[in-house]
Amino acid sequence: MERQVPGSIVVIGSMSGAIVNVPQPQAPYNAAKAAVRHLAASLAVEWAHAGIRVNCISPGYMLTALTQKILNDNPDLERTWTSLIPQGRMGLPQDLMGPVTFLLSDASSYMTGADLRVDGGYTVT
Repeated sequence: MERQVPGSIVVIGSMSGAIVNVPQPQAPYNAAKAAVRHLAASLAVEWAHAGIRVNCISPGYMLTALTQKILNDNPDLERTWTSLIPQGRMGLPQDLMGPVTFLLSDASSYMTGADLRVDGGYTVT
């Protein structure tokens, strides 16, 4: 902002910031991700005058090295999660590339304060 150069920031939240996940108890995680969403919205308003856009990507269940370890220890959990996702699969890290690129580009120049969920439809059911 000191340079007075417009820009775009994308923060990574989680669908867990907008819903209560089942079956696992994770209230602290959900609250932290809700805070990320709200921080993005607040900064979007506060920094809009400087030409800085702030948006949030909220992934759903993503198949990463960390989640793979959890699923290896809890094989029923993957079936449970997948059964709740309308697209019938967990996301992959590369599924976030398009949405993040869009939010960082001029194609989204009139978007700020948005929370873009990338969750295979989980939160619309």
